[in-house]
Amino acid sequence: MATADITVLPIGREGASVSDLLAEIARHLNGQEKVRFEMHAMGTALEGDPADIFALAAEIHALPFESGIPRVYTVLKIDQRTDKTQTLESKVESVTNRL
Repeated sequence: MATADITVLPIGREGASVSDLLAEIARHLNGQEKVRFEMHAMGTALEGDPADIFALAAEIHALPFESGIPRVYTVLKIDQRTDKTQTLESKVESVTNRL
């Protein structure tokens, strides 16, 4: 099990808004069942098998190209532990418990 965070940035389109492309990514995420996800203000948190996360990251990286965007910049951060099971919630809870 791994957790990850991904941000997909379309480059080379008119205007500053990207909510239409983010909605397309959200539809794609909702249509798959292998990786748990939580969209947030600056990207999307992912949880699942590393191979599934990498495959899903490739899929959503490609989506803006299908909409005619000439350039896409994607940032993917992966956190994987082998000494214990870790989830998106457990990572937040670990910090919250120390407050």
